[in-house]
Amino acid sequence: MAHRGSLDVLVVGSGASGLSAAVSAARHRITVAVATKTSLQANNSSKAQGGIQAAVGHDDSPAVHAEDVLRSSHGTADPDLVAVLTGEAEEAIAWLEGLGVAFTRENGSYRLARCGGASRRRLLQVGDRTGHAITKALRDAYAATDGTALEHHDLVALAPHGAGWRATFGTPAGAVDVDAACVVLAAGGRCYAEAEARGELSTNHPNATGEVTRVAIAAGAAARDLDALQYHPTGGAWPASMQGYSIPETTRAYGAVLLNADGEEFTDSLGPRDEVAQAIVDEVAAGRGVEVSDGRPAVWLDTTRISEADAAVSLPYMLRRYRGAGIDPLTEKITTYPVLHYQNGGLVIDTDARTSLDGVYACGEIAGGTHGRNRMMGNSLLECVVFGRRAGRTAAEAAAA
Repeated sequence: MAHRGSLDVLVVGSGASGLSAAVSAARHRITVAVATKTSLQANNSSKAQGGIQAAVGHDDSPAVHAEDVLRSSHGTADPDLVAVLTGEAEEAIAWLEGLGVAFTRENGSYRLARCGGASRRRLLQVGDRTGHAITKALRDAYAATDGTALEHHDLVALAPHGAGWRATFGTPAGAVDVDAACVVLAAGGRCYAEAEARGELSTNHPNATGEVTRVAIAAGAAARDLDALQYHPTGGAWPASMQGYSIPETTRAYGAVLLNADGEEFTDSLGPRDEVAQAIVDEVAAGRGVEVSDGRPAVWLDTTRISEADAAVSLPYMLRRYRGAGIDPLTEKITTYPVLHYQNGGLVIDTDARTSLDGVYACGEIAGGTHGRNRMMGNSLLECVVFGRRAGRTAAEAAAA
C-alpha cells in the first residue's frame, strides 16, 4: 500500500464547502491537500443555479433570515448553527467578491430575489450560474496557494493514527494512505445513488453517492436526520433531455406559478420546498396532474408570466436548455414534477464545524443540523462558504497548535 506522507489539514471533497475550507486553511501557511473522487471540477456545487442568500437588503436582517430558516425547517434546525449561518452571510458575500465573484447588480445595488420560504428578497445571483461562478473563484484561489490536489482519490476508510488521522483512499494505482493532523469532510450527500436505488430522477452529480458519510459513521462520528432527503419541487418532466434538471426556483421568484391540468393554482408557489413538493405530488394523486409523453406524472409551471427582461438577466442558462430542446418557456408552459435533490441530514457538528471525532470537521451537505429536515433554497451555497471557512480555520489552528 502506498503512503503519501503527512499533512496538517486534509480536505475530502472539492465542492464549495471543501474549497472554502481549503482556501481558509492554506492561508495559515500550513500543509493542505484537497482529495476528490474524480476531478476538482466534479461536484454538486458547480451545478447550483439559483443563488445564495444573505440579508443585505434595507428591510432585512440576520435575525429575520434566521426566523425564515427555523420556520422552513419546522423547528428542526439547530438555532446555534442557524445564527452562525445567517450572522456571517454578509461577510461571506464580501469574501466571495474579494475572490472575484461578480454578483448581479442593478443600479449599483445587488439584484435580489425572494426564494421559497423567505419573507424578504435576499437571494443574490450570478445570472443562473451562481454555483459555477463561486466554485471557479474558489478553485482559482486555492490554485494560488501552496495547497495540493489529490484527484481520483476515493475515501474508503478513516481511522485514528498517532496524534491525528489516517485516511485510506482507493486510486487507479491502488490503495493509498494519507496521514493528517486534522481532516475536513466536505464530500456532499448521497442523492444520486439514492435516486438510482429508488428508480427516480436526481439533480445531483454522479459523484453524490454518500460513501464519505458512511466512512465517518464507521469511524464513530455522530449523525442526525439521515432519512431527511429533500425533493426539488420543480424538476424537469419533459422533454426527455430535461428530465432530472432542476428548474430554478427563481422562475417562481420572477412570476412563474404552478398550475394543475385545469389551469388552477393549487399551492403557494413560493412556499417552503417540502410543502410545494408535497402539494404537487398530492395534486397528481388526486387526478389533477398532466401526463408527459413517456407517461411520467407532472403539473404545469406557467413560465410565460416571467418578463423577458428578468429572464435575460437571471435565467439565461435555463432558457438556453429549454430552447435547445425545442421549447420556449417564455411563450409556453413547461411540465414539472419533484426530483430528488439534497441530503438535509448528516454528521453532527458544532458552530466551528467540529464533529464528534476529535480532529475531524465537516461542512456543506455532509453536515446536518443547519437546515434541520427541510432546507431553504440559497442556503446551501451559503452554508458551504460560512461553515467551510470555519472548518478550514479551526482545523488549521488545531493542526498548528
